[in-house]
Amino acid sequence: MEQIEPGMKVTALYKTGKYIGEAEQIKNGKVLVSVLSVLKHPRQGDLHNPNQSDVPFFHQRKALALHEKTWAPIHTVKPFDGEIPDYSSSLKVAFEEHLLEVVETDNQWAQKSLEELKKLKKEYKL
Repeated sequence: MEQIEPGMKVTALYKTGKYIGEAEQIKNGKVLVSVLSVLKHPRQGDLHNPNQSDVPFFHQRKALALHEKTWAPIHTVKPFDGEIPDYSSSLKVAFEEHLLEVVETDNQWAQKSLEELKKLKKEYKL
């Protein structure tokens, strides 16, 4: 496994989203990543009760913004070697893939997720 160093382009998982970014710092088993592109849009709802709608608070989960920084657990960070997609177009693709997954699911979680995704679509101006 290649060691992660500051300045490297990496993929990182944060909550249920996946991003391409630049590693900025490494500290206490985490990597500070500056987001450059979205690979997977976060899933809606409660992280601790995935795919369930009967939870105390159903979270709207936004993708991290361009250049937003987040501490990702080092075991979820991998070197990235390739073309980095433009942030806006990558967000649109990741959002549409997640939306398709939700639309194809027929349950309460999907219905609640769809409500949140409709709000996000307006916010993202897609």
